[in-house]
Amino acid sequence: MRILISGASIAGPVLAYWLTRRGFTVTVVERAPTLRKTGGHAVDLFRPSMEISEKMGVLPRIEALATGTDTLRLYREGRRRPARIDLTKIVGAASDRHVEIMRDDLSEVYYDAGRDDVEYLFGDSIAAISPDGEVTFEHAPPRGFDVIVGADGLHSNVRRLTFGEEAGLTRFIGGYLAVVSAPKALADQGEMVLHVGAGRLAGIYSAEHLTDARALFMFGSKQELHYHHRDVLRQKELLRATFTGMDPQVDRWLDELDRTPSFYFDSITQLQLDAWSSGRVTLVGDAGYCPGPAVGGSTSLAVLGAYVLAGELARAHGDLGRAFAAYEREMREPVLRSRAFARGAAKSLVPGSATAVWAVTQALRLVSLLPASITRTVAKFNSKGVRMYDSMRVPDYTEVWQHTHES
Repeated sequence: MRILISGASIAGPVLAYWLTRRGFTVTVVERAPTLRKTGGHAVDLFRPSMEISEKMGVLPRIEALATGTDTLRLYREGRRRPARIDLTKIVGAASDRHVEIMRDDLSEVYYDAGRDDVEYLFGDSIAAISPDGEVTFEHAPPRGFDVIVGADGLHSNVRRLTFGEEAGLTRFIGGYLAVVSAPKALADQGEMVLHVGAGRLAGIYSAEHLTDARALFMFGSKQELHYHHRDVLRQKELLRATFTGMDPQVDRWLDELDRTPSFYFDSITQLQLDAWSSGRVTLVGDAGYCPGPAVGGSTSLAVLGAYVLAGELARAHGDLGRAFAAYEREMREPVLRSRAFARGAAKSLVPGSATAVWAVTQALRLVSLLPASITRTVAKFNSKGVRMYDSMRVPDYTEVWQHTHES
């Protein structure tokens, strides 16, 4: 069975890895000319995605590339004295098994894991998909595939071609996120500096193996702002208008907008698709069920979704209707739970008032001061909250793996 995957970020390479090990012929098409290795932000891998990474044999490399950020120096806007937060206790309350890693590093790890068995077409994109599986590319000659998978992110081209424009499929949940590459000298090793004010926060961090630092900006908005997702100049104007004057240190980070080699900006938007498959086409990761950048654990959800899709395609022995139905059935609960969690997180992550900023700071201080055993025990009683990601089930496809190799 010939499978085409659009997107070589996270879900795409993970899906390609598992499909090739179950006997499928896989091609991945990626719009970028090379694997994206600049910019981006830190992402979290929780227990399910850690288990899947371990099955892939890449967990040691992932752990070696962890950011190592274990301390948070938090400034409330207008206050000179920071609160110092032990991030290991905050993370420990949320997960028993967790790694924070740069998104571009993680993408490269997953890509390297399966690259020798996968055909990659860089610098190209899908222009059209016919019902019989004929795919027209922007540059490469047309080819036929049995399955086409959109793993191409929140602004998925495959989703647009299959389900229509984004209007009616997305839900803005109240904020914007930007990441700017900055000189490494602006950040201290192992520590994140964060300035938090009503409706906005700005921070900076780095990692030992990085050659730069990453400044991040988040701000709330009751209404969606008018800009195109590829209009970088307009996005930088919005950042300056929102954050200039927040603090001299933040102003210094904003100065990097004129010379940064990489820049990311997007709304915190949630997809509302209830089904991710149509005919020969299905979606995985943010392309199908993005709960919201930075607030919904979308990276871990993408890894789990890719693993499940590969397993169900192998289990169904070519019956796409059966495979896609089982995939959606298995992923529906984690997706709905992630969406619900993200809507709440989007409201609390960027506090809307000075009182809310104070309350969040005090809550973080409390968790940081309490013994880790107490916070972990209390958190385990809440599988719908901070422990939600650890509680997601990783299906067992052992019999599929064995059958594939025996046959």
